[in-house]
Amino acid sequence: MGRVRRTEPPRLPAATRPRLLTALLAVLVLTGTTAASCGGEESPVAVAAAGRTAVAEVIDAPATVTARAAATLTAPADGTLASIRVQPGQRVRRGQVLAVIDSPQAQERLRQAKEALDAAKRAGRGGGGGGDLSGGLRGTDRAADETYAAARAAAARISDRELREALLLQVRQAQQRYQAAARAADRAVRAVQRGVSNLNAAVGALATAQRLQAQQAYDLARTTVDALTLRAPVGGVVQVGGTATSAGVSPESLAGLLGGGVPAALDPAALGVAPAGPPPGVDVAVPVGGLVTAGTPVLTVVDTGQLGLLAEVDETDVLLVRAGLAATVELDAVPGAWYEATVRSVDVLPTTSARGGVGYRVRLLLGAGRFGEGEAAPTPRPGMNAVVRLQVREATDAITVPASAVFTADGRDVVWVVRGGRAERAPVTVGVQGEDLVQIVRGVRLGDRIVVRGADQVRDGQEVG
Repeated sequence: MGRVRRTEPPRLPAATRPRLLTALLAVLVLTGTTAASCGGEESPVAVAAAGRTAVAEVIDAPATVTARAAATLTAPADGTLASIRVQPGQRVRRGQVLAVIDSPQAQERLRQAKEALDAAKRAGRGGGGGGDLSGGLRGTDRAADETYAAARAAAARISDRELREALLLQVRQAQQRYQAAARAADRAVRAVQRGVSNLNAAVGALATAQRLQAQQAYDLARTTVDALTLRAPVGGVVQVGGTATSAGVSPESLAGLLGGGVPAALDPAALGVAPAGPPPGVDVAVPVGGLVTAGTPVLTVVDTGQLGLLAEVDETDVLLVRAGLAATVELDAVPGAWYEATVRSVDVLPTTSARGGVGYRVRLLLGAGRFGEGEAAPTPRPGMNAVVRLQVREATDAITVPASAVFTADGRDVVWVVRGGRAERAPVTVGVQGEDLVQIVRGVRLGDRIVVRGADQVRDGQEVG
């Protein structure tokens, strides 16, 4: 949808409009619009006096209704959907258990990781003996490499670039911590081999590296098992399956390796990230007892506590938009209703439309809606299309002329002013630009007679009645 710009006088309540119409009629009578005639036919040129009235400039921008947050819960490992504790459409609270995944593979990996961790701790307490220190270090490195490779592969399955890169960064940081310990162990082993250090120092350094690697592998397996119980990350309304915005796996499955939890900046609810659903026409619901793989969307929680709008404003208009600006909204799904809205923020970086134009995203808070008779309008749903009307400028007591009176000549805005019965070109400075009226800041005085129709047919010095 391309940008739509429309300027119009301020929207007033229905009860005020009859009084406004009466006032406008009075203005028309006082300004005395005239039209020269010949043989009873109306002339294409018309003249009216510049008046004083209120005028507002409004920008129309396409928009979409947005939820405050949306988080999709995915299976952290291969298995079956053991149970679902909620119904679609049910409102849930944050932390509430929604579903449980049964994964024998994840349980077995946890058992093996626990045994490896216990063995590493026992070896550290017992001193580990002499043994093949270099071989032990190489084995520890191979196990660590496998752990980090599996974590990177899981992160790579997330299609959202921001979330994927952030998770991969966390994996790299965890690997760097291990590598620092492994380097210390390697230095100690080499010192023993050169005969410049005692065996206990090398064994201790190697045991530290082994314990760190084993602990990280155990944390990953433990967190994966814990994540088999799917809990609501935000309060909201439940729907089955995921959304069609992006694909990926639950970052909770990496939480152990990433230091015991998913950072707030990586929260899918904050980033709006959710795994992709199947093609159209396929039910996204996973039945109880159905097979799931790591990353399968199970449920999505949508927080509709505060709806918003994401609008796109053209670069030619965005400098007029600021936080706190009031707006009115019309929805395609609710004809005849209008909603209140307030600008929350304006993006600094632009977006490029499919047509190649440059626009900026504007985020708004969506308020209540009303029909013309005052009846409350229904609450919209996320994803609905809308048109936002941003009242960017207003002049309450301005000298105005009809928009048709202003034209461009030699790169300047000008009007035809009638003095002594003849037209004179007068450069003007335009202020607020309404749909029908334009504020003249400089160049025209109140009561000046202006050509308001047929300006393209007037020449300098021409007699105008």
